[in-house]
Amino acid sequence: MSGIKQNIDNLLKALPARVTLVAVTKTRSSEEALEAYNAGLRVFGENRVQELASKKALLPQDIQWHLIGHLQTNKVRHAVAAASMIESVDSIRLLEALNSEALRQERVIECLLQVHIATEETKSGFAVGEIEQTDWASVSAALGAVRIRGLMGMATFTEDTDKVRSEFRSLARLFSETRVRCFSDNPLFTHLSMGMSGDWKVAAEEGSTMIRIGTLIFGERIKK
Repeated sequence: MSGIKQNIDNLLKALPARVTLVAVTKTRSSEEALEAYNAGLRVFGENRVQELASKKALLPQDIQWHLIGHLQTNKVRHAVAAASMIESVDSIRLLEALNSEALRQERVIECLLQVHIATEETKSGFAVGEIEQTDWASVSAALGAVRIRGLMGMATFTEDTDKVRSEFRSLARLFSETRVRCFSDNPLFTHLSMGMSGDWKVAAEEGSTMIRIGTLIFGERIKK
């Protein structure tokens, strides 16, 4: 059994059934990604549109590709063409750009609203107040080719587990409140994407439905 398959098996055994494992293939080879596919994974994440598109062309076509990195508006056309879901939508302007392009391509694109819950200013996302104050039911109704499926967030990079737990708990609360307030009639608002290799256990305990894992599947990245 390969190390990648063993790592995936260990993760799947430890994860609650509700949680989807997203294999993050950033900087990884197509061969490594194929090992993860052969081990049973079907949802993969990439930070950059170009890397996502190039791997998609080489790998089995039943993979669902998630864009998890920041998306610039000048890359929207390529993102809509290649991704199944964009987890990193951080503005209504970007939602509208994605909708226009998806209509042009005659397809539907699924999105998560990224929320800024960490203390690092370098992380992107809507402010918590923006999520709380926006009428997402009206926003969603105006998007003919975009489905808002839930929220995504990244906790502060720290060894302080209590801080990480507090941030994830606040995001889970925001998710629940937003679902009740704006999506009570929409059964598609179901995803809460939080948790990565260093904090996935806490995220799962706090209600995550989707974790984004690279290192724990593929090992430490080799720096070139």
